[in-house]
Amino acid sequence: MLELLRYFGLPTFSASTQGPAIDDINVLAHWLMAILFVGWGAFFIYTLFRFRASKNPKADYQGIRSHFSSYLEGAVGVIEVVLLLGFAIPIWASRVNDVPKGPDAVHIRVVGQQFAWNIHYPGPDGVFGETSVDLVDEVENPIGLDRSEEFAKDDIFTVNQLHIPVNTPINISLSTKDVIHSFTLTELRVKQDAIPGMEIPVWFEATMTTDELLEEIKGTAREGKGFEIACAQLCGLGHYRMKGFMTIHEMDGYEAWLAEEQEYLSEEEEDDWGDDDW
Repeated sequence: MLELLRYFGLPTFSASTQGPAIDDINVLAHWLMAILFVGWGAFFIYTLFRFRASKNPKADYQGIRSHFSSYLEGAVGVIEVVLLLGFAIPIWASRVNDVPKGPDAVHIRVVGQQFAWNIHYPGPDGVFGETSVDLVDEVENPIGLDRSEEFAKDDIFTVNQLHIPVNTPINISLSTKDVIHSFTLTELRVKQDAIPGMEIPVWFEATMTTDELLEEIKGTAREGKGFEIACAQLCGLGHYRMKGFMTIHEMDGYEAWLAEEQEYLSEEEEDDWGDDDW
């Protein structure tokens, strides 16, 4: 089965610390569904045979007189309650309540729109600069960052390019500029709807770099393709192209990327002052 999933490029591994727990609850749920399918299928075949017309020429409006089906339905209900209260709710609570906010966490803003993901990083000061809807320029400034504000001068933003370090808590503040989107990182088992007017925290910790992923998926349908950001909510005619890319670095590689982006930012500031014209 795993080889079949690998052949079609479906993830057979988890690249985050939360992933295994989510996979476990999915496995339990599917085993329960398989047992129910076999059980109810067998019961259905039994009733077809037991109450066939040749053996029951006259209808009996009372039907079968047994409490077995009631007991079985009760048992199924108990199992579903155990799955919900014992597994699903605690796993979900750990995701939405235990958001890392310490100095060791990397805080990033993700703003969805039709049809792109805008990624906003604070600068070396660690503080996000202010944004304003009046400053939004879909080409030059899609998040409306106010560069004149003190904390915004060193901020970085990208479009459809998310860079994070491995083995580090990532705290994402998710929002959207227009309609509902669904921020999805399949290999990390991360999926969260972005709701207009709300900023929703999403956190995870990656356990695999992009280079390690590329090695893992060799020989599969996704060979050569790294981590992708998908929108799992139909959000308009261009939904099919709302795809981003995520690069997971070792910490030194992530810091090198940030330094490179800061260098580009400095060059842009010099260009704004007209230095290149002299």
